[in-house]
Amino acid sequence: MGHDNFYEFLLDLALILLCTKIFGIFSKRVRMPQVVGALVAGVIMGPAVLGIVSESELIKKLAELGVIVLMFSAGMEMDLKELKRSGKSGILVASLGVIIPLAGGFTLAALFNGGFSNMDQKAFLQNVFMGTVLTATSVSITVETLKELGHLNSKSGTIIVSAALIDDVLGIILLTIVSGTADTSVNVWVILGKIVAFFVLAVAAGFVFYVIFERLTGGQKERRRYVLITFSFCLILAYVAEHYFGVADITGAFIAGVVLSNTRQVHFINRRFDILSYMLLAPVFFASVGISISKVNLNGTMLLMTLLLIVVAVISKIVGCGVGARLSGCDGRDSLRVGIGMVSRGEVALIVANKGLALGLMPEVFVAPLVVTVVVTTIITPILLKIVYQNKHSIA
Repeated sequence: MGHDNFYEFLLDLALILLCTKIFGIFSKRVRMPQVVGALVAGVIMGPAVLGIVSESELIKKLAELGVIVLMFSAGMEMDLKELKRSGKSGILVASLGVIIPLAGGFTLAALFNGGFSNMDQKAFLQNVFMGTVLTATSVSITVETLKELGHLNSKSGTIIVSAALIDDVLGIILLTIVSGTADTSVNVWVILGKIVAFFVLAVAAGFVFYVIFERLTGGQKERRRYVLITFSFCLILAYVAEHYFGVADITGAFIAGVVLSNTRQVHFINRRFDILSYMLLAPVFFASVGISISKVNLNGTMLLMTLLLIVVAVISKIVGCGVGARLSGCDGRDSLRVGIGMVSRGEVALIVANKGLALGLMPEVFVAPLVVTVVVTTIITPILLKIVYQNKHSIA
């Protein structure tokens, strides 16, 4: 990268930090989570509206690091006992949260992709892939909103996080199966074996790290080196997850955080990461979601599809995950909270869509409606969460 490009990056970074804070303050004034303001700031600054900030490679990398730190911090704030209790609920919520959006996305894609009667194998796979895209959940926005509202460690908050992580794994499996049908070089059983192997390795590595870390730090005062050691552990686990096992890096980061959640130094470490996240990484990540959105041209048919896609994307997650939460013993209010917490698609859906484009499974005419849907679901999720959590006297 040349000097001129780097200086432009410095200006872009300054604009992102200032604008996300200004819009965040405004959203707080109107009693909305500050995340909403940061997301809107990104859309306004990006090419979709004013075009004063572009998505450079450095911003993308910082945003990716921001997601990792966000999920690492979320893991440190988890109650491990509550997370274990919500494990079965998370599996049920995630399963229905995949099945219902898959069916909804398939049906809607079929209506705009030649109908059901003349569906050949290629069209069938394309329709299934659109359903697969809608199964994605981006929990990063939800996590930050729940932290801001003070409900991350509540019963519903814990179920949302555990379900979203299981959803990631189910999404990988589903994507692998669909991609494998189009690409014969992909072996589904190898991918499944890698996923299982990663979780076995993560549990073993986490246990070893926990024992060693507690022995080294047990009787000592808070030290800055602990932050460096734990962050290195987080980054290594995130790297190993993505590079060697094909599991999302944020899953590795979250597991690293959970490992630290019961250590004696967790509060000291988490405070340091909150500062890093607040000052730099979180604003860049949330703004980048909006900045990544280009101007989209929608004709009448595609506008109709976009509106229907938004409706299907929102309702399918609320119904699927909400019913799953209800069946696992949650009351009506918590079930609704869980359903809404899983609505945001964020960068996950865009990553899956790009994979589909490369394999010829995502028709280009579907891209614009999908991009708009991602933006809308990402922005409305924190707003809806604020509404369903606004009763401070409710049991969460």
